[in-house]
Amino acid sequence: MGNLQSVRNACEHLGYRVTLASVSSDLREAERIILPGVGAFSEGMRRLKEKGLDLGLRDEVMVHRKPLLGICLGMQLLADWGTEGGETAGLGLIPGKVERLQPGGLRLPHIGWNEIKLEGKHPVFDKDLEVDYYFVHSYFFKAENRENVIAQTQYGSFFPSVVGKGSALGVQFHPEKSHRFGLELLRRFLVTC
Repeated sequence: MGNLQSVRNACEHLGYRVTLASVSSDLREAERIILPGVGAFSEGMRRLKEKGLDLGLRDEVMVHRKPLLGICLGMQLLADWGTEGGETAGLGLIPGKVERLQPGGLRLPHIGWNEIKLEGKHPVFDKDLEVDYYFVHSYFFKAENRENVIAQTQYGSFFPSVVGKGSALGVQFHPEKSHRFGLELLRRFLVTC
């Protein structure tokens, strides 16, 4: 949903061949998986289930340890549950729940450039990627376990902006819209993971 073409363009710009998965067997053929998304949690899960991609994603990540990068809604779908559009079960790849941001007096959705602050370790991230990225969202991933939070961002209060567990990694921002640092993040995911 949403940003498929811009993510595809960014990966092709980096020199990678991209296949859009429409069935689970497409996921088996992939070396790495990127799950982009824009929209509501409940609708995103409905669309994945409709094509059987939810089971395929769980199998590829949990059983085969295939690297997965979730972007924006794609990151949120990695959680156990989401509340946007009604209480909905997620992919359950990283323990947590997706809830509405409570940014004090700040406007929702959170749109614009914000810096991430690294808190944990991941092969894709180091201090040179602790920069501003482009965000568009009203919900955030409330991680159950602190060790799954790789970076946070402040918008009224702090929220996890990068989460990870095993071969699953999620970013709340849009690397494909975040210029050279976003492209470098995608390149590192495609090379390192």
